[in-house]
Amino acid sequence: MRTYLKWNGILVFSLFIMVNLVFAQSEELKNNIYNPGKLKPRDSVLKVKAGQPAPDFALPAVSGKKITLSQYRGKRNVVISFVPAAFTPVCSGQWPGYNIVKDMFDETDAVLLGVSVDNIPTLYAWTRQMGKLWFEVLSDFWPHGSVADKYGVLRSDGLSERALFFIDKEGIISAILVMDINRSPDLEACATELKKLNKK
Repeated sequence: MRTYLKWNGILVFSLFIMVNLVFAQSEELKNNIYNPGKLKPRDSVLKVKAGQPAPDFALPAVSGKKITLSQYRGKRNVVISFVPAAFTPVCSGQWPGYNIVKDMFDETDAVLLGVSVDNIPTLYAWTRQMGKLWFEVLSDFWPHGSVADKYGVLRSDGLSERALFFIDKEGIISAILVMDINRSPDLEACATELKKLNKK
């Protein structure tokens, strides 16, 4: 088993470089990115907290499946990655970056679920331009942002916050990271929370 030491420093720096290279190489995606400018860093109030059961949901995935949170109960740890919108700069670098650190999730018996308030056709086009992602990408489009709202990360403009929810195999929220919407998540913090999940 690989150690978590390499998830600090060198790996994070390498990930930053590699994500930028991946993003730069995708001309098709680069030409379709919409830059909304600087947004209010945070615009919602959490409705859940660590130690509580994570609200269940059933959402359609780009893969054609219907994914429920409860299908992983007793089987896998879960990380939910809410992102604000398809075809925006930070989001388009964040999700491909998780391809580079897939081992980090595998080694902690965790599955990643990407959630966006965009509809399936939009997410299909966007993910195809980003390249193959190893995790399920789910649409929280209708009723609009209902899952983001359950968790308290639906913004007043209809986007979701940039947030990560760490959920253990019993379906309990272990940790919540809500980031400045204008910035990518802190991967060192993500690695730390995954390591904690693996100790349960």
